Amino acid sequence: MESEIKSFLHEENLGNEYLSDLRNFEQELSEQWCMYLKNVIDPIQQLREDLKYRQHHSPQHSHSHTEFNSVKVLEEVDFVKKQLKAVFEGLSLEQQKFENDLSDYSIKILDHYSEERSNLLSELPTELEALECPYPDLKSSIFKEFSNFTEKYQKKLHEFDLQLEDIYRNFQLSEEDHWIYQSVLDQYSGDLCGRRTLYLDMLQRYFPHKSRHALVEHEKCCHQYRLSREQRRILISNWNKSRRDFIQKAVLTLAEACATYEMENAWAKDRKKQQKLCADLKAKVLQWRAQQEEVAKLEMEISARRREKEEEKEKLWKRKELLQREEKKKKIRKYWAKKEQNWQEMEMRDLRRLEELKKLMAEQSAKDRERVNYRQQLLEKRLMEKKETALQEAHEEEEREKRLEALRKQVAIVAQFDPVRMMSDTMASKARMGIGIEEEFILQKPLFTLNTYNEQQIISDPRLRFELALREAGLHKTFYAKEILPKISPQKPPRKDMESTVFKI
Repeated sequence: MESEIKSFLHEENLGNEYLSDLRNFEQELSEQWCMYLKNVIDPIQQLREDLKYRQHHSPQHSHSHTEFNSVKVLEEVDFVKKQLKAVFEGLSLEQQKFENDLSDYSIKILDHYSEERSNLLSELPTELEALECPYPDLKSSIFKEFSNFTEKYQKKLHEFDLQLEDIYRNFQLSEEDHWIYQSVLDQYSGDLCGRRTLYLDMLQRYFPHKSRHALVEHEKCCHQYRLSREQRRILISNWNKSRRDFIQKAVLTLAEACATYEMENAWAKDRKKQQKLCADLKAKVLQWRAQQEEVAKLEMEISARRREKEEEKEKLWKRKELLQREEKKKKIRKYWAKKEQNWQEMEMRDLRRLEELKKLMAEQSAKDRERVNYRQQLLEKRLMEKKETALQEAHEEEEREKRLEALRKQVAIVAQFDPVRMMSDTMASKARMGIGIEEEFILQKPLFTLNTYNEQQIISDPRLRFELALREAGLHKTFYAKEILPKISPQKPPRKDMESTVFKI
């Protein structure tokens, strides 16, 4: 129904009031749709984006002082759902009312449109009836021709109407289902890739009781219906154009007939005057012809004299041109001879230069080969030195290992097996029990003297404190700890005499 109304809106109408009302109603609906988007859809989208933002950012800021109040959000969502439910109920009532009004309007438009078309096709144009014609046979033939081509258009229009009725009876869907079908098709634009597959899948969701074959058949019927509607519209537009052209041609024909009739009457009156004028004009023409012949003879004589002068001038110019050409040829020969001599001199000079360059290049290539051989000998010498150095370092490493092994053997612990000594008391335990000690044991004096750092000195070292902090944080095995710990310097730099030289041997 909506597509039919739109097609009638775009057709060339005859000025009825229903079409103008529908246009105003369409503009009002578009304004209300924009207001609905602004007042209903935009707040919902804003609420949806706000919920997404809160859901995304609430876990990130949980350690700060922000919390996600889910109860308030749920209350707000329920309130919006209630508002939307009330809005949708009102919209459904308005939709039902608008559908009823549109059906009434469409019926009135179709009835009024068909009545106007039938009246226009059956009635004679008032423009032709109001005109006067001095020839009655011409006016009757014009009316007959108009009725003949109108009958042809009436037959074709009746055939299209019957074809539309047959196609409409073959629709697989009801009016309401067809409206849903058309709405689904309007959702997919014509330039969308895979449009037919998409809207057929959506239609199967809307009409699960219908098979895909039935939907395809309904699609074919709709396509045929639109094609027939378009052909009917083209037929009506062609009929309007042909009617206007026919009326225009008929008006021009009748106007020409009236003008011809008046001209015939005026011609009969002016015929006698024209005969007199023809006699006077004939005498004047004979006199003019004699004058023209005399003028032509004089012009021929003058043109012949001028032609002779021009021929003499052309001969003189040709002679001068031949002399100039001969002089130019001589100059050109001299120029090319001089040019050839210069070319030969340049070629000889270039050949001498080429031989010199070849000699220089041969000498340079010999020098380059000598330099390459010298550089190759130096490279081989460096490689031999590197090999000797590597062998010497390996020999020194072996000597160092031997010295280290001799030192290890010197400081190795050599103890004999003595179970009695192992099970007997030590000097410290005897001293603690007072066995074999004559002097009195002093409790205030320490047993052994310690030459080392105390606990306070060890803890005051920044390297130990930084390592303990990394260990507590679980970062003591990371790459950062390995990189930063060697860079921390102690409070006091070590003495130079305390530096170990064992690994430098």
